[in-house]
Amino acid sequence: MNLVRSSSVPGAPVTTPSADPGTPIPAAPAAAPASVPGVAPGRRGSLGPVGLVLAGGLSVQFGGALAVTLMPRAGALGIVTLRLVVAAAVLLLVCRPRLRGHSRADWGTVIVFGVTMAGMNGLFYQAVDRIAMGPAVTLEVLGPLTLSVVTSRRAVNLVWAALALTGVFLLGGGGFDGLDPAGAAFALAAGGMWAAYIVFSARTGRRFPQADGLALAMAVGALLFLPLGIAESGTKLLDPVTLGLGAAVALLSSVLPYTLELLALRRLPSATFAVLMSLEPAIAALAGFLVLDQALAASQAAAIALVVAASMGAVRTQVGRGRKE
Repeated sequence: MNLVRSSSVPGAPVTTPSADPGTPIPAAPAAAPASVPGVAPGRRGSLGPVGLVLAGGLSVQFGGALAVTLMPRAGALGIVTLRLVVAAAVLLLVCRPRLRGHSRADWGTVIVFGVTMAGMNGLFYQAVDRIAMGPAVTLEVLGPLTLSVVTSRRAVNLVWAALALTGVFLLGGGGFDGLDPAGAAFALAAGGMWAAYIVFSARTGRRFPQADGLALAMAVGALLFLPLGIAESGTKLLDPVTLGLGAAVALLSSVLPYTLELLALRRLPSATFAVLMSLEPAIAALAGFLVLDQALAASQAAAIALVVAASMGAVRTQVGRGRKE
């Protein structure tokens, strides 16, 4: 899941992509998708908006699976470094953010956003280095789901929370005996960083025009991780094969999903988008099975289904609340 995306948040409203392209961010429920430069208002993508969102989810999770295959070559920290550096370079070249004219508060916000982005990616990659992708993403999604339940303050969300906790109980086999404890802890911590990412993504989007905030935050995250990646992997990061595959991870997990989701949000209701993004744990499990041969036990598959259902329920509850208000 991860990077720069965070795509949308289970249970949280989705704003226009123009504020921050790496991840649609929480904002007023009434916000409408902005137009996409270079795309005619009435033009239709061949996949349709739902297909574009699903393609973006597949791209992110299969990019994550590719990253796992690279870890023996460059380590988890090295792969995160390559992903952040390449994504930052692409965004800075495309967006060319203005560096002058920003206040200290603006810079403070974008720096914290970059720190949370780096932390979210680093912790998640540590998780998938230890446990299968499906369980890792399922545990990670508890972060934004918890944020949704807490901010909603509706009693019905306790039902979704209970459903999610039941899924987590099944996933851990009643005590996480079936999962590496460190891997599970890293995934949960990544979920906490994802929740923080949502908050600061929204704040950054309000302070910086277009994609400037994301590009600058990505550069901050890349700079923070660069020493860690060098310390763990050293010259392995310069290996042509590793560098090329790392760039592919960045494109699959960041650039391509953003483009597809940006196009989809032009004509797809934000609530529908959020529901589709709730399928991320299931897509991650599929990617883990096909690319990494990570088969799931029946109880783990049921656990993932419960968490997906809880995320979708939280989304629908939030949408219903927004309509009434």
